[in-house]
Amino acid sequence: MFAWAKQQVANVAGTPEPEYGPEAIRSVADQAKTVPYTELTKDDLRWVAMQSTCVETQSFYLMADSGHLGMAQVIYSNVGGIRTTCQFNTKIFYPNGERPNLWSSDPLENYSFDDDMLCFYADNVAVTLSEDGNQYTIKSATNDNSIVNLTFTKIAPGFHVGNDGKSYFGTDPENPWGAMRHAFWPRNKVEGAIITKDGELDFKGKGFFVHALQGMKPHHAAAKWTFVNFQSPNYSAVMMEYITPPSYASTVVNVGGLARDGEVIAAGSSNSAVHTEIKDDPEADWPEPSAVKYLWSGHTKDGREVSATLEGPLGTRLDRVDVMAQVPGFVKMIVGGVAGTRPYIYQYGLPIELKIKIGETEETERGVLFTEATFIS
Repeated sequence: MFAWAKQQVANVAGTPEPEYGPEAIRSVADQAKTVPYTELTKDDLRWVAMQSTCVETQSFYLMADSGHLGMAQVIYSNVGGIRTTCQFNTKIFYPNGERPNLWSSDPLENYSFDDDMLCFYADNVAVTLSEDGNQYTIKSATNDNSIVNLTFTKIAPGFHVGNDGKSYFGTDPENPWGAMRHAFWPRNKVEGAIITKDGELDFKGKGFFVHALQGMKPHHAAAKWTFVNFQSPNYSAVMMEYITPPSYASTVVNVGGLARDGEVIAAGSSNSAVHTEIKDDPEADWPEPSAVKYLWSGHTKDGREVSATLEGPLGTRLDRVDVMAQVPGFVKMIVGGVAGTRPYIYQYGLPIELKIKIGETEETERGVLFTEATFIS
């Protein structure tokens, strides 16, 4: 009970949590030992919209045939059960840095959900799931710099790791005080455009969709993140890895998978993300990655071993995001007040080769990688 009370104080006051030890996190990797992953149904895509401290997002990552990279994102956030705020974000990376990155972030008014909690609405925003559960439509006119009209059509099954995709936090396994979940559509056909002040950008190409729920303060759940989205003509390789703060024994949790048209090849928690080379970033005071090695490991449904590797230098970063300088005030309320919390996101996009082995068949295929390294505390 005392541990729970301390955790509640930390939630409301923004203070650091005490060290509860490794038994205070039940990683989704435990579920994945017996059920590596579960393919998503329409019901798995419902918004939770918690009325207690949380951050819930739907993020649509774009890789256009034109070479543009982008993102459209809805954020739902609640602070201590007291205040709920929603935000719509858009970001565009131009090929070869021909223009500065375009970032738009706007608070939303009059947010709502449909009766099934599958579609999100606000003034000048609609993110809707089709009746058959296979396509999202994303429309936003919240910002004249980036008017969004996109469709994401699933061309491989969605999945989450384990039975329910969740890692649970808390000293009482029967009554966890927090949870983290990621649900993926790893491979999608993207159609539509984003209209900027400089004209319309056709985002026809490929995409990756993530529905994430952090059912607690985000800096309490994770101190570091790695995000991986690789898309090629025939394969998709996706991964999300986070390392908890010392309060949960600096536990590494990794969820990810490999897909191609029509199937999840393998997915689970037996993956890894390593920064094989780093360099000092004196401005942000974080170890900026300059080369990486991402590994996937699993089995096909018929039992064949699967492994895949992305490895190499990252080149010049696309951006370094000072999160506290850009995020809306409600996120600052969630994260603020914690000594040592300095969230920065390093973003990279580059062509790279995926090495994949399915059973006895090995293949190498070139595609595009978008990856992020996030440091929080």
